[in-house]
Amino acid sequence: MRILQRKFSHYTDPQKVEKMGIYPFFRMIESDQDTVVTMGGKKVLMFGSNSYMGLTNHPAIKEAAIKATEKYGTGCAGSRFLNGTLDIHVELEKKLAEFVGKETALCFSTGFQVNLGVIPTVTGRNDYLLIDELDHASIIEATRLSFAKVLKYRHNDMQSLERILKRCEPNRVKLIVVDGIFSMDGDIAKLPEIVKLADAYGASVMVDDAHAIGVIGKNGSGTASHFGLTNKVDLIMGTFSKSLAALGGFIASDFETINYIKHHSRTLIFSASMTPASAAAVLAALEILKNEPERIKRLWDLTWYALENFKRLGFDTGLSHTPIIPLYIRDNIKTLKLTKMLLDEGVFINPVVAPAVSKDNTLIRFSLMATHTKEQIDTALEKFERVGKKLHII
Repeated sequence: MRILQRKFSHYTDPQKVEKMGIYPFFRMIESDQDTVVTMGGKKVLMFGSNSYMGLTNHPAIKEAAIKATEKYGTGCAGSRFLNGTLDIHVELEKKLAEFVGKETALCFSTGFQVNLGVIPTVTGRNDYLLIDELDHASIIEATRLSFAKVLKYRHNDMQSLERILKRCEPNRVKLIVVDGIFSMDGDIAKLPEIVKLADAYGASVMVDDAHAIGVIGKNGSGTASHFGLTNKVDLIMGTFSKSLAALGGFIASDFETINYIKHHSRTLIFSASMTPASAAAVLAALEILKNEPERIKRLWDLTWYALENFKRLGFDTGLSHTPIIPLYIRDNIKTLKLTKMLLDEGVFINPVVAPAVSKDNTLIRFSLMATHTKEQIDTALEKFERVGKKLHII
């Protein structure tokens, strides 16, 4: 065995959990991402999807993707920088800029690639990156590619943020990068306070709206819109793989900033462009968000209903006030057991365990879609109550 293989041969944690019968990852789904999915030939309630608007199987979106594939083929065979820019990419960027209220936008192949490609590009060796300790993994990875000095502040703690702003040299670029809605805890960034501090210390702000697009703001246009601070946020990032029912991501900003990113971002220049089907699907999804605002209202009605009832049952939902509802179990094995027992009962949810979080903060991530019904939530609540009591969680 070579040294490389020997290094990894000691990693057997997944196999240990598999032997216990509670391995919860890479579970196969045999249908579309609807409120009910098929697994092993059985119907299962889906409460683990990021499809907040419930659009992944919308007829208009599927038709748009099919027509784009028929016209353009299945791929672009090159990067946006060279031969991979289609007219629908340009159209989509114009629509996205209008949607989030920025001068222009730029599409990438995935949301992860947006952060990897933008954050190291706009910050240099003598600059500063200031990040929330619970920012998404793509932001963390992006900071490792930047030559800037990385400073981390406590989650949503504005005193902590101000302390590290005071440590920065006044005449250097200082970029605060923050999730709009935090993907695990379900709380919202304190953007008004962040912007106020940024103004006071000459910093810029980038908001990762992966989980906020489609959920908050005018027509689901994100966190800056939600707080009326679009003109105060320098860069707005979003993904297509959640509310917009496709694959890809974008960054929106002023013309000068996007112009620089277009000609310097390695994940844009050296990656194949997003597929025609994905671009067309997002264009269709944006139209639905614009024309069907009742979807967002319904999502929020379901959110308050589920939150109220989980609290009534005795579950710890933390500080969440969004369609991402964390149920803190604070025990690795119990979290995995709960996941398996609920799947056996016909409810799919996602566990978040160490090392992704500390052992004292393990949780179940319960996610809602606008297309769920209260009856489906009631069914899940009944099963959560039964299994939660068996495991002495509630």
